Amino acid sequence: MTRLNLILFMVLIVTALGVITSQHKSRKLYIELQQQEDAAKQYDVEWGQLQLEQSTWAMHARIEQIANQRLHMQVPDAKRVQVVTRGAQP
Repeated sequence: MTRLNLILFMVLIVTALGVITSQHKSRKLYIELQQQEDAAKQYDVEWGQLQLEQSTWAMHARIEQIANQRLHMQVPDAKRVQVVTRGAQP
């Protein structure tokens, strides 16, 4: 009878160690999941900021101002603008 009790006790110890190990792994994975979700939220915020910055840099008025100041370009008069179509015949 003592031999059976000893075997059952060993099985109990091994099972308890398995439960502890699986709980530890589960907690580590949950912490990693939370960190990845926090990083994803931060990337979403950064993406929004970059889109806002891009739209600011590409504003028509800003481009026109830079073309005027740095490149000394000016908008032509309406009389000087000629629209060319793709299928135009000379």
